[in-house]
Amino acid sequence: MPDYANGLAALIGTLDLGPAHVAGLSWGGTVAQELYRHHPELVATLLLVDTYAGWKGSLPEEEVRVRVEGVRRMLAAADHLFDPTLPGLFAGDPPAEFVPLLEEMAADVRPDSMRNALLVMAEADQRDLLPRIAVPTLLIWGELDARSPLSVARHFENAVPNAKLVVIPRAGHVSNLEAPELFNAAVRDFCRNNPPDAT
Repeated sequence: MPDYANGLAALIGTLDLGPAHVAGLSWGGTVAQELYRHHPELVATLLLVDTYAGWKGSLPEEEVRVRVEGVRRMLAAADHLFDPTLPGLFAGDPPAEFVPLLEEMAADVRPDSMRNALLVMAEADQRDLLPRIAVPTLLIWGELDARSPLSVARHFENAVPNAKLVVIPRAGHVSNLEAPELFNAAVRDFCRNNPPDAT
């Protein structure tokens, strides 16, 4: 996980963006947390969306085992590397207008990259970091998220000092696509109330 965080730090540094609002959804939220661990000077705020403190840090051991086995089966199916409409990503059917985009993104997934990222995620445990997060933190969660349920959000809310939780009604794991208006309003309000130069 530190390698992914260091890559993100290099991007922020190259673009001269820091300290920045750093947002991450699902796996990306775990990378954002790791960025804060290793490069806190680059992070003005954290926006953690339907994410985890690593799978090991947020999910029961049996659930992690089942997911790792699922990754192995998925990677063994050469004709179908990644399903962008994976059950559990959405509360209902995927929004039709986003399916082509999701399929295009999925087509670019490289097997080795997918394997490495998900196996790193399976071993990640960032619970020790959460109480030490000292920047404004927004948690956005889909009410019906089956991949990272609201119990995970409540753990973040209790562990991260002064974290604010926004629950998106009737949304699943990809709340930004299922309820973009509500999602964008929450992000906009948070960023306006926490400008980088104020932290």
